[in-house]
Amino acid sequence: MNDRAEQRIAEIDQRLRAALAPESLEIEDDSHLHAGHAGARGGAGHYGVTVVSDKFQGLTTVERHRLVYDAVRDMMPAEIHALRISAYAPDEI
Repeated sequence: MNDRAEQRIAEIDQRLRAALAPESLEIEDDSHLHAGHAGARGGAGHYGVTVVSDKFQGLTTVERHRLVYDAVRDMMPAEIHALRISAYAPDEI
C-alpha cells in the first residue's frame, strides 16, 4: 500500500469514528482489484468498510449507508471512487 492510500484510509477511519462512534471498524483498500478501471486511472481508490455501530440500530440498509456516505462525501469522487459498505448494529453480529 502506498502513502496516498494509507493517508486516505486514515482519513476515512477518522471520519467514520467521529460520525458513528463504532464498536468495530475495518477498512480495506480494494484498489488493486480494480486496476485499469476508469475510476482507478484517475487516482481515486476503491475501499471497503465494515462498521458496527449503535447508530445503525433500527435503520434500514439505505439509511445506514447514507450515514457512512455523509461522513466521507467530500472525499468522493476525487479520493474515493467506490466504497463497499457493510454496516451492522451490535446485536446483528
